Amino acid sequence: MGILNLTPDSFSDGGQFNNEKPALKHAEKLLKEGAEIIDIGPQSTRPNAEFLSAGQEISRLGNIIAQIKKEFPEALISLDTFYAETVKFGFNEGIDMINDISGGQYDNKMFDTAAETKLPYILMHVNPSYDTMHDKIKFEDITLEVNKYFSQKTTELLEKGVNDIILDPGFGFGKTIEDQMKMIDEVKYLGFGKFPLLIGISRKSFIYKPLGKSPMEINEETQKLHMKVLEQGAKILRVHDVAETKEIVKQFLEKK
Repeated sequence: MGILNLTPDSFSDGGQFNNEKPALKHAEKLLKEGAEIIDIGPQSTRPNAEFLSAGQEISRLGNIIAQIKKEFPEALISLDTFYAETVKFGFNEGIDMINDISGGQYDNKMFDTAAETKLPYILMHVNPSYDTMHDKIKFEDITLEVNKYFSQKTTELLEKGVNDIILDPGFGFGKTIEDQMKMIDEVKYLGFGKFPLLIGISRKSFIYKPLGKSPMEINEETQKLHMKVLEQGAKILRVHDVAETKEIVKQFLEKK
C-alpha cells in the first residue's frame, strides 16, 4: 500500500502532492514501483496537524480519485478518513476500501456507512477521541490491550454486516516507543489470526527518534522491521518507499 498524502502539512513528504497533477504523477510512480493499493489521505493526522471538516476533505480530494481510477483502472484505492460523509463521497468516486484511523470513534455514523457501502474496512487501534489521539499511554500489556479493542470492534462491525475487516494495530498513535517495539515482536499474536493484518510503520518516530535520525533517513531500519512483521504473518505494508519495500516482499516470498 503506497501512501499518497494530499495534505499541505504532511509530516514526511511536505505537502508535495496536494493538487491534482502532482498527485496523479505520484500515484503513477507508486504503481510503477509495485504498489497494489494507493492510500489517499486528504487530512494529516500527525501531532498538531490542522483539523479539517468532512467538507474540507471532500473539497481537497476534488476529482483525484476518479482521475486515478480512469488513468490506472488496475489500482485499488483506499481512502484514509474518519468521516462517514467523506467515505460516501469516495464510494461514489470509486474507492475500493475504507482506511479509518479512528475505529469508528470520531464519527458515530462510520460503521453504518461501511456496512452500507460493503467496502473492506481497515480498523485501527487508537485512543478514543481526536484530541487524545497522540496522548502517550503506557499499557500494562499492549498486545492484550490492542486485542481487546479488536475483539470489541470487530464484533460490532460484524453485527452491522461489515465482513471484510483488516486490522491495523496503530503504530505511531498514542503508544510509547517500548510498547511499539513490543508490538513489532508480537505481531503474530495480534488479531487472533482471523483477519488480515496491516502494518504502517513507514517514517514513524518510534523508529527514527531513538536513532537520532530524521523520518527520511530510516529506510534500511524500516525494511528490516518490515521483514520481521512479514515473517509473523502481516499481509499489507503501508509505506512511502514502495520500491524498497517491494524488494523486501520479494525476498520474503523467495524464503517461504
